Amino acid sequence: RDLEQAAKEPILITTGSIDCADASNYVFTESLRSCEIHGLRHEVLNAFQTVARWPAFSLPANHMTVYQPDGGYVMSERAIVAHVIGAIEAGADIRGFTPMLSWQTTPAGVAVETPRGRFEAEQIIFAAGAWMGSLIPELAPALQPERQVLGWFWPENPEAFQDDTLPVFNLAGKDERWYGFPMRGFPGFKFGKYHHRFEQVHPDQMDRNPNAGDEAILRAGLREFFPTAAKGPVLTMAACMFTNTPDEHFIVDRLGPDSPVVVASPCSGHGYKFAAVMGEILADLIESDEPRLNIDLFRLDRFQSEPQAVTP
Repeated sequence: RDLEQAAKEPILITTGSIDCADASNYVFTESLRSCEIHGLRHEVLNAFQTVARWPAFSLPANHMTVYQPDGGYVMSERAIVAHVIGAIEAGADIRGFTPMLSWQTTPAGVAVETPRGRFEAEQIIFAAGAWMGSLIPELAPALQPERQVLGWFWPENPEAFQDDTLPVFNLAGKDERWYGFPMRGFPGFKFGKYHHRFEQVHPDQMDRNPNAGDEAILRAGLREFFPTAAKGPVLTMAACMFTNTPDEHFIVDRLGPDSPVVVASPCSGHGYKFAAVMGEILADLIESDEPRLNIDLFRLDRFQSEPQAVTP
């Protein structure tokens, strides 16, 4: 909200949010537990109550919903612009079109080689997303880029898919998990599947052209939970990347106890919404070596033993 005030434009859109699944599924149970632990406003609804309130849905009778009225989504591209403007105004030196060719530690800290010259600093933060494993090869086994595809579909009843008639949602089926957003500023209902094809990729070689197979995967989920959207045309699709760790938690830590390198990979498909707090944590790591917030869950030493993959 602070960023929104500084930018003087909408950044965080409050639509309410839904976590919906079989009553025994972690999507429902863990969302409810989080709400109870942290005192978050919420309602618990059964499938019939959920569909009555939001007619876009079609749900199995055994599904339960946690609805949070304060949930919503971030206008991510506008938020990035606002963050960059704020950084420049605070004194940051932004260098676009300056790829890093190599880096190395030095007695004074770290040096980076680019086509525009050599840069040296006492410390550095690597926040390279899907390219993190390429920059730091020893992290590559714990950071797997994955191709992800989203689709925008035009439903038969678009009035049921608007900001004021449909919350953002996280929805578990029998074997898959789906997510989506109401229509705003772009035609179509945005819909995706977590771990779209479990398709691990190299970030420089990923196929960025969605195809008929990608559309078929998304339509299968629409037929199950949003039948009026399944009957409508697809308007566009887009491919992006998740970067997954074996336990699906972030990596935020120093590369070693005395290393001048801090690595930041808030990833696994749910990192961007934490951008503001990650900035605070990383500033703490650089300035004092110990953040005010507990990041033990994100430390690198958890991978010292063989990591166990979680079930998506």
